[in-house]
Amino acid sequence: MRTLLNIIWLVLSGFWLFLGYAIAALVMFILIVTIPWGIAAWRIGVYSLWPFGKTVVDKPNAGVWSVLGNIIWVILAGWWLAIAHVTSAIALAITIIGIPFAWANLKMVPVALLPLGKDIVDKP
Repeated sequence: MRTLLNIIWLVLSGFWLFLGYAIAALVMFILIVTIPWGIAAWRIGVYSLWPFGKTVVDKPNAGVWSVLGNIIWVILAGWWLAIAHVTSAIALAITIIGIPFAWANLKMVPVALLPLGKDIVDKP
C-alpha cells in the first residue's frame, strides 16, 4: 500500500515539491556558507519525493544551533517551501482521492519551516 501511495504522491505533487527543495539546496550549496541548510533541503526534498513509510522525529541532541539555524532557514527558503506545501494541499483537497495527499502535505509544513533538529526515519 505504501508503494502505491508513494507512486500516486510522486505524480500528483511529490516531483514538483522535490524540484523546489532541489533548487533551494542548489542555491544553498552555491553560497558555500549555507551548505548545512543545503544538506537539510536535499534531505527533506528526497523525503518529499517518497514520504509514505517514513516519519519525522526530533533529534534529542539538537540544541541552540538548530534553533538559530531554523530562524535563518525560515528567512532564506522555509517560508516559500511551506507555501508550496499548503498550495499543493489545497489543490489536492479538491478531489476525494487527493484528501490523504493533502493531509500528508500539511504534515510536511512544520518540517519545511524548521528542518534542523529533525531526523527522517523509516516507520516500523
